[in-house]
Amino acid sequence: MDVTGPSWTFAKGHGAGNDFLLLTDPDGDLDLSADDIVRLCDRRTGIGADGILRAVRCSAEPEAAAMGAEAVWFMDYRNADGSRGGMCGNGLRVLGRHLVDTGRAPAGRFAVATRAGVREVDVPADPRGPVTVLMGTPALPGARPGAGRDAKTVRVVLGEHDWPAVQVDMGNPHAVAFVTDLTALGDLRSAPRVEPAGAYPHGVTVEFVVSHGSGHLQLRVHERGVGETPACGTGACAAVAAFRAVEGVSGPGRYRVDSPGGSLRVTVRSDGALELAGPAVIVAHGSVVPVRPVRH
Repeated sequence: MDVTGPSWTFAKGHGAGNDFLLLTDPDGDLDLSADDIVRLCDRRTGIGADGILRAVRCSAEPEAAAMGAEAVWFMDYRNADGSRGGMCGNGLRVLGRHLVDTGRAPAGRFAVATRAGVREVDVPADPRGPVTVLMGTPALPGARPGAGRDAKTVRVVLGEHDWPAVQVDMGNPHAVAFVTDLTALGDLRSAPRVEPAGAYPHGVTVEFVVSHGSGHLQLRVHERGVGETPACGTGACAAVAAFRAVEGVSGPGRYRVDSPGGSLRVTVRSDGALELAGPAVIVAHGSVVPVRPVRH
């Protein structure tokens, strides 16, 4: 192995147990490869995380240049397997907390660019307070308006069992299956299969959801490019969108979504957009030396 380049400073944070490494790169100087991501996110030989959030100014990132008039910062989200992610609700809330804590953004409401478009975060000055992000309006590919239970247009297969599921797009792809018992699923380390095979050509995050009534959902999730995670912000929103589609619910609403890592709150606004709120906690700061294989 070869130690190359200077060390990188990082912070580590989580939203309801969904944890991330944060790299602040204002001028876009970091040469961050997929292999770097995999090594840093490894929980035994790296630091350990569900993904990496690189904060880079829109003016320094060609991918975000067109959004520079609306936002100063761009969230370059990478899954633990090194792949690029379009949107991450918990990650955006944690990144917002980090930007405020380090003085790079003011407390209150501000915009952050993502691969799914510009999103607004609301970060309180008190680091113990919940962070909220406006997630946008969910799309249900393949389901006509008012489809009800016919909104379940794909199937999720896990072992010998399968369930009809709802396709939801929250800036990243989801398949939401409603089940009666989350503990009976076993472990979700391996990705469930989704049919038909061509429904998600770039992979999918799968949620298994139990409804407890009165605006209360509980879920487990296998995240695309990561595996089972303690929580998923876009997954919580997808679960709410799928529940409302299947049950024929319309108008504003508030939901509590429980996952193994904690609770998130999803608010459906009168315009149909979703707000996601919950804890966003920075737990560590440090530096890491990028260690890369020697190339012969």
